[in-house]
This record gives sequence, structure tokens and C-alpha cells, in this order.
Amino acid sequence: LRPVAARAMAEWIENPPFGVWGDPSRIHAEAIATRERIEADRAAVAALLGARPREVVFCSGATEAIAAACFGAATRGPHSVLTAVEHSAVRTWAERGPHTMVSVDPAGRSDPDEIAAAVTPDTSIVHLQLVNHEIGTLSDVATATEIVRRTAGDGVLIHVDAAAAAGHVPVDFGAWGIDLMSVSAHKFGGPPGVGALAVRRGLRLDPLFTGGDQERARRAGHENAPGIAGFAAAAVDVTERGGNERLTAERLTGRIVEWARSRPGVNVLGDPEVRAPHLVCLGFDRVEPQPVLVGLDNAGVAVHSGSSCSSEAFEPSPVLEAIGADSARSMRVSVGWPTDDAD
Repeated sequence: LRPVAARAMAEWIENPPFGVWGDPSRIHAEAIATRERIEADRAAVAALLGARPREVVFCSGATEAIAAACFGAATRGPHSVLTAVEHSAVRTWAERGPHTMVSVDPAGRSDPDEIAAAVTPDTSIVHLQLVNHEIGTLSDVATATEIVRRTAGDGVLIHVDAAAAAGHVPVDFGAWGIDLMSVSAHKFGGPPGVGALAVRRGLRLDPLFTGGDQERARRAGHENAPGIAGFAAAAVDVTERGGNERLTAERLTGRIVEWARSRPGVNVLGDPEVRAPHLVCLGFDRVEPQPVLVGLDNAGVAVHSGSSCSSEAFEPSPVLEAIGADSARSMRVSVGWPTDDAD
């Protein structure tokens, strides 16, 4: 958690407007003060995402945002298109109905023409991941969107999972011509339990959560004002530091890549060049990763084997299987804003 995010949350909890939290859906002074603060925070998050403030819908995180995108799109048609390296939050929803899974190359990249060709008259949504959460490969979603639009028209919704990208690489929701984008605050130093779904201006979707008119009737439930404050503070901080943080992350993970290249039996998975600055996935020819992970943990270094959302599952990682890697022998290393050379 970035210190500025922690301070913003503490300030909100300890010193709310008028000394109390106001329900931002009401019209008394305390409520209006709360609403004004939330809208200022919305603008800060929107600036990070390249979106208009009114396009940002606050929610509990990228998992909920993805669910909301899939649920809302389902009324337009039963079929969905996704790549073979999408996060389980996307895969789980797609697998509920008819879908087409587009294959990827050994770097984890799909052919945009194949994605466009998979669209059928029943397709409601196409999922494009910006940064892969396991191998760090960075995809050109703008080009893929252009090709899908040219082939399938504007009737198909395009959703970009930017959870592993926002705060680490430039994100431009408006410029890419996409319809939906999901992010989580904790991925770049914001608090856990808060995120956003960016919804293109003018697009109407049935809400996943009903029961109230919050978030302009797009997500019912009392807004998590302290979490939103922390989210916005992290967004401002990463925007101000973004270029320097990216360069530092690239240099640090670059050291890991160079080390791996010098070691027989250690391989860099995914694209070693066109990748997110903060993620590296290593493959081992003959070594099981679990003892390595335990040894590193004892040394105070936290890394991970397999998908970030399958720590309690023993099935192979679908991402690593899709790129033809040995999913039983991999280790993901990531750096964040506080990581330094000593680490």
C-alpha cells in the first residue's frame, strides 16, 4: 500500500466532512460533501485510465468489474470470444456459455485476425487482455480492437482486462475505442477491495448488482468512500511518478532476465522484450519450484508459482499450458513501487 493511499484513507476515516460520514446518495450537507469528494476521486482515477470521470464505475475490484461486464453483455448474445491466456475471472464467465478460445503463440500473443474471425452473429463480447498476469506479455489491444471493429462492426462489445497493466504501463481507455475495461487498485499500491469498471459513454448495461441507484444506477450499494479515497491517492501518485517507476521496474526485472539467460536450465517465459516492466516468469528444466519458493520465503523474498488465483488449486496453469511451457516448473517474480536493488 502506498503511504499516500494509507494517509488518504486514514484522513477520510478520522476527519470526514462535518465530522461524520454522509450517505452520498442524500441531499443534506454531509451527503453533498461526501459526494463531492467521491467525484473528485473519480476524476483522479479516470485520469490514470484515460477515461472520462462519468465513465468510471467504482466496485470491489477487477473480478467484480469483469463479472459486471460479462453479465451486462450477456443480454446482447450468448457467445463470447477470449484468448487462451485470459485470467480465470474472465474464463469462468466465458465458460458458462458458448465461447471461442483463441490460441496464442509461445510468447502468449494472439493473432488479431483470428480473434476477429471467431466473432459470430451471436457474439456479445470479446475479451482482450492488456498485460498477462502470469508471464507479463504486453499486447497491442488498440490494433486488435481496430481489426475486430473492421470485421465485426460496433455491435460487439470489447472488454480489456487491465488489472495487471494499470499503474504499470500507459492505459488509454478513450483512445483505444473499447467499450469496457476492468482494474483493481491493489495492483499498483492502492487498497484491496476496491476497483473500477470503465464503461464507454452512452453504453447501457444491465447491472450485476441491483437494489439501489448508486454509481448512476450501474452498481447498487453504498460507495466504499475510504477505499475510493485510497484508490484515487494511489492513482495520483503513480501518475506523478509513473515514468520513473516504470524505468526502475524495467531495470530491476531486467536484472532477473539477464540472470536467467546466463543460467542453464532457466528460461524466461512469455515475451522477454515486449512485456510489462514489473513481471517476469521463469521456467525451470528440471527443478520443482516449490522448494525454491520456500527457500526464497525463508530469505524474505515472496514470489509465486502458477496463477495468482490458483494457490489452493493443484491443476496446471492454463496460461502456461497455452504457451506450451511446463506449468509444473515455473516461478513468477514481480516488483512494485518499494522494490530496490537490495531486494
